[in-house]
Amino acid sequence: MTSCLFVSDLHGSVGRYEKLFAAVLDRGPRAVFLGGDVLPHHAHPLAPDDFVREHVLDRLRQLRERMGEGFPRFFVILGNDDARWVEELLEGGADEGLLCYVHMRRERLDCWTVYGYSYVPPTPFRIKDWERYDVSRHVDPGCISPEEGLRSVPVTDDEARYSTIGHDLETLAGAHDLADAVFLFHAPPYRTVLDRAALDGVKVDHVELDLHIGSIAVRRFIEVRQPLLTLHGHVHESARLTGSWSTRIGRTVALSAAHDGPELALVSFDLEDPESAARELI
Repeated sequence: MTSCLFVSDLHGSVGRYEKLFAAVLDRGPRAVFLGGDVLPHHAHPLAPDDFVREHVLDRLRQLRERMGEGFPRFFVILGNDDARWVEELLEGGADEGLLCYVHMRRERLDCWTVYGYSYVPPTPFRIKDWERYDVSRHVDPGCISPEEGLRSVPVTDDEARYSTIGHDLETLAGAHDLADAVFLFHAPPYRTVLDRAALDGVKVDHVELDLHIGSIAVRRFIEVRQPLLTLHGHVHESARLTGSWSTRIGRTVALSAAHDGPELALVSFDLEDPESAARELI
């Protein structure tokens, strides 16, 4: 069996990273998936670049030295709370063979193919490095459009105005057969048990907010293309509110590692049988 571990939304918690690395050392998985929002919040004492160097890349080097040929493949994307300029550091880690940075890319993992995608639909937050319009130029009440807000890496006006998650996913997947594909998303699919937000009774300008904040484009993509497995994060409280961290959309198994407590939510699965995945809080 091809054992894998999946985590998301670590938000620069050294404790969560240490728990992850300890689990990797103990269990020796074939692959580890990091599903975005991996860097510290702006109030963290370490700057994002220092954190990546000290608590990600240096620790991966130490782990590789200890595990030797058993060192797993690490597939990484960023999330909407991560500054895009640290891509350069992750690319350096990829050049060293420490990780695979897979946003808008595909990589082989034995007989499977891994795809990565970081963008989420517009949020109320001001940083827009990893936000796109979803299927149209619609912005929910209380959210800020991708054309506004702040970016750590500039984009053209046309990219901010006209790019959509839907179009990106068509480009990423192309005409490939996705029967053995694993998609590492940050956004969950819309109107599922994976994207339920704690917005009950909240209104903006007298408009009651949608309780589901996932991506319509991601949902439609899964329904139509039916990859083997999709991995998600972003909506921390969803598992607590719905009681579920996994679902099926047709033949596709969809798993979330988002969690709103202090623990590390560690999802383990075998690629031959993803429906038997398990989640533990450590």
